[in-house]
Amino acid sequence: MKIVIVGPGAMGCLIAAFLSKTKNEICLLDKNKARADYINKNGIKVEGISGNWKAAVSAVSDTSEVKSADAVIICTKSYDTKEAAKSIAGVIKENTLVLTLQNGVGNVEIIVEEVGEERVIGGVSNLGATLLGDGHVRHAGKGETVIGMSHGKTPVLMRDIREAFNKAGLEMRISKDIDSLIWSKLIINVGINALTAITCLNNGRLIEFEGTREILKDAVTEAVKVVKRKRIKLIYDDPLSKVESVCEATATNVSSMLQDVLRQKRTEIDFINGVIVRQGKSIGIATPVNEILVNLVKTIEQSYKVRVG
Repeated sequence: MKIVIVGPGAMGCLIAAFLSKTKNEICLLDKNKARADYINKNGIKVEGISGNWKAAVSAVSDTSEVKSADAVIICTKSYDTKEAAKSIAGVIKENTLVLTLQNGVGNVEIIVEEVGEERVIGGVSNLGATLLGDGHVRHAGKGETVIGMSHGKTPVLMRDIREAFNKAGLEMRISKDIDSLIWSKLIINVGINALTAITCLNNGRLIEFEGTREILKDAVTEAVKVVKRKRIKLIYDDPLSKVESVCEATATNVSSMLQDVLRQKRTEIDFINGVIVRQGKSIGIATPVNEILVNLVKTIEQSYKVRVG
């Protein structure tokens, strides 16, 4: 099976490195030619809980060098999803499937617009990864990856993708209710990501301070109201307890949004807390805490060049 991974960030590099251990043909697609050339020459360096090791991975910046793929895995930031989906047009063949392993809600819909619903697989991953440099990633946490199609079908090729991940040492399973899983992960990200980006705290610290714990509670409560009104079923009975338990389980983790802020990069706030704000407005539910979090993170983004210190 030929697998193209779009996006050389933390998740893209980690998955590419692990899948390179299998007999499948792996190619990393990067819009930055210089970076692609660097990775193609030097491979991907991994450190962390899986040890210190290096993987030789083919990397390209032009899909003409790929020709076609059996599966495409999109690991870009959510705000780059449309561009990523357009960029893979040249590698799509009759039975190609496209899997998104991105943060937030809305990526599946964006990709569907470009390649068609019958090709798109949604996914959520609890893998922990931190990008340390070009082609250099820290494997920060093990975790299950779950994939599935919104219509519940399970093509043979999707089972092959699952098999490739499991053989590579990345736990993966297929769900027939992937939408519930995507929204359930969104609730967790709503409670954690923006707060860590604003406070520069590790995940676990959020529940150690009364102020952040209260804001986390309010943000999650608003999100749950929106989800209930939309009649989306969550995979856990007590969302707030679940978010707090994730904070504890990933206590030392630096969230992806905090990583973005520390690097003075654009965040995915529009695809996380921003989703709750937009959906709340559309169905008449007030989401003031999430709106404040969105505005604060956007202010941080816009003020990188003028901030003190």
